[in-house]
Amino acid sequence: MAQVFPFRAFRYNPAQVRFDRVLTQPYDKITPAMQDNYYAADPHNLITVEKGRSQASDTTENNVYTRAAAALSDWIRGGILRQDPAPSFYAYSQEYTVPGTEERRIRRGFIGAGRLEDYSAGVVFRHEQTLSGPKADRLELLRHTRTHTGQLFMLYSDPLRRVDEILDEAESSTPDTEFCDEYGVIHRLSVVSRPRDISQIQCAMADQKLVIADGHHRYETALAYRDECRACALKKDPDAPFERVMMTFINTSSEGLTILPTHRTATHIHDFSWPAVRRYLEPWFAAEGFAFSNDAEKAEARKRFLASLDGARSRRGIGVYPAADSPRRAFYLLTLRDGANVTDLVPNVSPLQRELDVVLLHEGILEPALGITPQAVRAEAHLTYEREAVAALDAIDSGRQQISF
Repeated sequence: MAQVFPFRAFRYNPAQVRFDRVLTQPYDKITPAMQDNYYAADPHNLITVEKGRSQASDTTENNVYTRAAAALSDWIRGGILRQDPAPSFYAYSQEYTVPGTEERRIRRGFIGAGRLEDYSAGVVFRHEQTLSGPKADRLELLRHTRTHTGQLFMLYSDPLRRVDEILDEAESSTPDTEFCDEYGVIHRLSVVSRPRDISQIQCAMADQKLVIADGHHRYETALAYRDECRACALKKDPDAPFERVMMTFINTSSEGLTILPTHRTATHIHDFSWPAVRRYLEPWFAAEGFAFSNDAEKAEARKRFLASLDGARSRRGIGVYPAADSPRRAFYLLTLRDGANVTDLVPNVSPLQRELDVVLLHEGILEPALGITPQAVRAEAHLTYEREAVAALDAIDSGRQQISF
């Protein structure tokens, strides 16, 4: 089962820097504009390490990875980063507004070092296929810095909330770190170092299995780095640092979890034709169009489209926004027809997987109707991902993508 360990984290020294000027979003969420803003905010901003700038003069001796390693070393020597005196777990919470609402929620968990397990061991479970490009980038960064700077978001299930009770006590005092990021999310971190608390957390987690909610690329990068280090080691050492990776553990029985959609946008599709795609999907999906001819009509059409999409959850609704050459364009809502034989549409997966909308999208639409195979997804040949619907729709309007789901 899951093995978790306290560790001595390196953290920013609040006497030297302001947290809101040096901490960043996860690397895969950072746009070029955000990267520029982080660089301008503070010379010690984590962007230098997490997602540094490439330069035309880069060489094998001087590049984003060597500069990241050099920055970490300089910051440690200069006291910008300080290592905690005792191995600890870290109570961590994020107070945020649920997108599209005014509701505030708090997601709570703890940060620790989790033992790396191969998927075959049945301890850590994934739900995504990974891409080669991001893993190569993260692995090269890890080789140079030998430091984990990004979080793995891991879910576990404990209805008794044994760990949560310890975290609640830790959060009852003033947090060791607190700041508000550019999205209005308030981050709070408290050190949990009492031996009794550490022991109780480890005992509570010992019977747990873990699901990667976010961070599949980081996890598989850590596995690859572990295997490299094992090959170079003279003897087996289960307690070697490379056998563990920093993780954030969230109890699914805690309040504050919100599942939001990830939007797929596709491009470089040979002979793309939305009418042809619709004809292919006709036996399984009914299509409702929300047409518009100008920006004013578009806003109203989009409002009705999103409302209908939200109301189609029980009917396996999937929203589509295709590029079109004609002046009259439209959003579309695909809903699974009553009595449709999903087994014929997605024949190569289990009955439980067929109940997942993401499987229906990838196996039933992207691959057969658009020719986007799993191999093409892993090679990043066609798909990109957007967290926000607005960004996905803008990618179509700008001509950068052909279709969005």
